[in-house]
Amino acid sequence: MDSKFIKNLTSKKKSKEDMHISAIAGTLFAILLVVAVIGALLMDGRVADAWIGTYVVVLTIIGTYILYALKVASQWEKAVVLRLGKFRSLRGPGVFWIIPIIDSIPSWIDHRVMVTPFAAQKTLTKDTVPVDVDAVLFWVVWDAEKAALEVENYHAAVDWAAQTALRDIIGRMMLANILVGRSELDKELQQIIDDRTTPWGVTVQSVEIRDIVIPQDLEDAMSRQAQAERERQARVILGESEKQIAASFSEASQAYINNPTALHLRAMNMLFEGLKEKGALVIVPSSAIDTMNLGGLSGMVSLAQNNAPKEDAK
Repeated sequence: MDSKFIKNLTSKKKSKEDMHISAIAGTLFAILLVVAVIGALLMDGRVADAWIGTYVVVLTIIGTYILYALKVASQWEKAVVLRLGKFRSLRGPGVFWIIPIIDSIPSWIDHRVMVTPFAAQKTLTKDTVPVDVDAVLFWVVWDAEKAALEVENYHAAVDWAAQTALRDIIGRMMLANILVGRSELDKELQQIIDDRTTPWGVTVQSVEIRDIVIPQDLEDAMSRQAQAERERQARVILGESEKQIAASFSEASQAYINNPTALHLRAMNMLFEGLKEKGALVIVPSSAIDTMNLGGLSGMVSLAQNNAPKEDAK
């Protein structure tokens, strides 16, 4: 995939360079040809053929000169002009002239922000875990002269610099640090790539990590580990809650220790709350029955329930 991407960049760059024949120059060239043909037809039979030929040739040469000499650069472009193979100047944006044959424009530099996706596939981390990392690089050409003269294809150079920097950083970091510290990874990548591309007239604005893919088995193991850690935390929280509840009961017992009547009323209230629900089953310790005299109380309740049907029958 990387080689295909570089080939696409190269072909795109070449086609972009070939398209810089100005529409204005082409229109003027066509107009001069039409004028030459019409003039030749009008002068036929009135002027000598040599003069007609000279007239046509002169207009054709002028049109050809305009076609190849008149250039137009877009607002975001700079044209690198070489004169007899040596750097002459940067031209654009707008209309400018060159001398055909003597001057040449080997490249047109785009000053807009470029977006380059890159990836590091099956790269081993410091703890020998293979990961796939996808990232996006945002960069811009700040010096068109260096971008044209210092590197053959700055698009491909930036892409390869980004990939090698990403692989180098992954090899020096633990998997946990990569997964947790994405922002730090982005900043370190930006710094490394920017140091490599600055001599080429290219500056890196930002690097964004899009995705980090780890093996499925490791992902399942990490999921189980996280689940066990959450369960451990839940048990710790439950234990702390039990300690707090026990402390509250201990504090409450200090209020009842010298007041048995209050303790008796509290026990009766708890028993009453439990018996309010229909069909509720309440288990009371024998010590509580002796303390609260629940045996006599339950007998009185049963006697009252048995006497109620007899009174209704009368």
